[in-house]
Amino acid sequence: MDRTSLTWKVTPDLLGVVDASGVFMDTNPAWFRTLGLLPEEIESRQFFDFLHPDDMSRTEAAFERVKHGQPVLQFENRYRHKDGSYRWLSWNAVPEGDRFYCNARDVTEAKMNAAHLADREQEARFREQFIAVLGHDLRNPLSAVGAALRLLENEPQSAKALEILALGRQSVTRMSALINDILDFARSRLGEGIDIARSESTDLRPVLSQTVEEIRLANPGTPITESYSFADPMDCDTGRIAQLVSNLLSNAVTHGTPGKPVTVAADDDGGDFVLSVANHGDPIPAETMTLLFEPFTRSGTRESQNGLGLGLYIAQQIAAAHGGHLSAESDERLTVFTLRMPRG
Repeated sequence: MDRTSLTWKVTPDLLGVVDASGVFMDTNPAWFRTLGLLPEEIESRQFFDFLHPDDMSRTEAAFERVKHGQPVLQFENRYRHKDGSYRWLSWNAVPEGDRFYCNARDVTEAKMNAAHLADREQEARFREQFIAVLGHDLRNPLSAVGAALRLLENEPQSAKALEILALGRQSVTRMSALINDILDFARSRLGEGIDIARSESTDLRPVLSQTVEEIRLANPGTPITESYSFADPMDCDTGRIAQLVSNLLSNAVTHGTPGKPVTVAADDDGGDFVLSVANHGDPIPAETMTLLFEPFTRSGTRESQNGLGLGLYIAQQIAAAHGGHLSAESDERLTVFTLRMPRG
């Protein structure tokens, strides 16, 4: 190609002419734009001088093919930039007499995007495997352990053995809850959100009462009061709402003042269902409030070893899945978490 032509001067592709020994005879201005190299820094030098060491043998084999009359198409290798970095180039080369004409396009960004995509796909596969392990390989054996402990509790045992079995069963229940929290977290982070199965014909009030009773039995030192004035049935996933309330109650009991009551209230406000959980205790610090619904953070003023810091995050996800919102207020008197969501 005539080096005085407009194409030679303005094309973004690197154009070059190489002799049989691999020495550049001519290059166009794109070399400077792509690799920061001026003609005098390239011409009269072999192309091997610019190659990444790992690409030497492949490039030498390709050059042998073109010297034997075979064109080389879309051959990729790395050339060194003047600043010491490397750029991926995709080459086409054809022989013409004792000269070899070649052009190259910078494909560095495309290679990086492809590598990033491959990494993301691999991460997704790892997450899917992680969820599968939690959902089956851990949860099923744990259920079997829980069932075995319950069977042993029904057999004649000493008082001490029954106490140990009860502690073991509580640990299994807690481990199962932690696994469920991690499963919900992993699914939400995969973009699937929290699964809900709405039902228009199920009463929510008895579900709330049962959930409160479970927390009450596990925490006999904390009084829990209930106040409900909403209309049943509710168009919601009652199991998920129970999970939300359980998380809020556990948080309130853990971080509230020991012996002070925790209050659960629910009523209708226009077309919305509003539920609140309130506890006495130290106010949540302002710096903590900003991270309250973030995963793996602690929600109160005292450190808790009872979970992974996922409870409030999952509660917020459940609220969002119902088209609702979970908020918190905290002062010297009370800390109150409030769920507000459309009734249907």
